[in-house]
Amino acid sequence: MIRFACVVLVDPRGWILLQERDEHAVIAPERWGYSGGHVEPGETDLEAAVRELAEETGLALSPADLRLHGCFEVHHPETGSDDVMAFYAAATTAGDADIVLGEGRRIVFVDPADARRLPLTGSAALTLPDFLASDLYAELTRSLA
Repeated sequence: MIRFACVVLVDPRGWILLQERDEHAVIAPERWGYSGGHVEPGETDLEAAVRELAEETGLALSPADLRLHGCFEVHHPETGSDDVMAFYAAATTAGDADIVLGEGRRIVFVDPADARRLPLTGSAALTLPDFLASDLYAELTRSLA
């Protein structure tokens, strides 16, 4: 079992930051998912989430900015492993122009209605509907209004 940490940012419109993975990704190539990755040895899930977000987007958030939505078991058929993903979220005033692409094909804010129709990674397909229906998502959206 591998531990992963991911971050979903919510902008003032309620749009969510998603990454389009490229054809070189080992897990879920050419699918849309969250910024995130492996939790390194000696690192907490929260530390990994902050590090991965900075590496993949250029955005530096404080651990205090992130809220845990939950930890989810995710099966990765590409590796045959059952893994755990810590899912964090935060409100942001950043926009697409503030993102520095560090990995994947692109990372952009997506209208939630459009996000549901994208070819999603397994972990995003599993967790995105629940997140969009959550009190946390509603709270993050209201905090920027």
